[in-house]
Amino acid sequence: MNEVKFDRSIQELTKKLSEIEKTAEGLDVSKISESVRDLQSKTQSLEEDYYQKGDRWQKVKISRHDKSPQMLDYISLIFDGFLELRGDRVYGDDPAILSGLSEINGVDVMLIGNHKGRGLKGRLERNFGMPHPEGYRKAIRLMKMAERFGLPLITMIDTPGAYPGVEAEERGQSEAIANCMYTMMGLKIPVIAVVLGEGGSGGALALGIADRVLVLENANFSIVSPEACATILWKDRKMKKVAAEALKSTAADNLELGLIDEVIPEPLGGAHRNHRETADALFGVLTRHLSELLKMEIDDILRLRYKRFREIGEVF
Repeated sequence: MNEVKFDRSIQELTKKLSEIEKTAEGLDVSKISESVRDLQSKTQSLEEDYYQKGDRWQKVKISRHDKSPQMLDYISLIFDGFLELRGDRVYGDDPAILSGLSEINGVDVMLIGNHKGRGLKGRLERNFGMPHPEGYRKAIRLMKMAERFGLPLITMIDTPGAYPGVEAEERGQSEAIANCMYTMMGLKIPVIAVVLGEGGSGGALALGIADRVLVLENANFSIVSPEACATILWKDRKMKKVAAEALKSTAADNLELGLIDEVIPEPLGGAHRNHRETADALFGVLTRHLSELLKMEIDDILRLRYKRFREIGEVF
């Protein structure tokens, strides 16, 4: 499911090289060892060239890798405990939005984000990370709870977009998204948004109104997915690569355009290569920004938040 074929080939090649090295141990095989080293060097060079110089569509594919760490993985790796809170108190609970109380580096926080699930069963239960209106209304309820108790809010974004089904529209999908963004704009607490993988459409923007927006190196953050953009503009999903280039939705693009605050480095090839290394990088960046925000007066936070989003897209 959305695996990068090149990545799989590199992994297989690395595995074979490892097997050759083990076979050669204790033998006088200097020529074989030299060939192995040469292959290792070529493999590393190929990886660097492919992943660091790949086009924007390649970045989209990496952001969707099914083995990439998800919200629950990061919770277990860098947060201390997690008490899940469910339900919107109006219709029901939406598993696509995961939310609850936690602690990071000694600071109590409210966590709200997307979780796609693992395997077909898990992804179906989480609706592939695509929230219904009750998911956003649950988020709003807990945002207001965090504000009431003075808890910083951290959102973790990883969704292809809000669920586009008829039943979601019947229950007020667009209103729920708009209200979520409106609520975040006025929260009298520090707010940090982290894009873990996919950050697509209004489903992602609904959780992205923050004082600091952080994006993992191979993640994407955009108003629409390349496939949806291609379908709308050219009536042809096959134009998705062209759309990806035009959207400029990579982490580097977002940083250059001034839409985000920092890009969080990932292991070469993507976060799925090393969950621990990626989580450690996220922990360092996240706690640094959280510490900075906690030292600020709330009036200054609100003023800068308003200014930040008012200036997006402004032409001088």
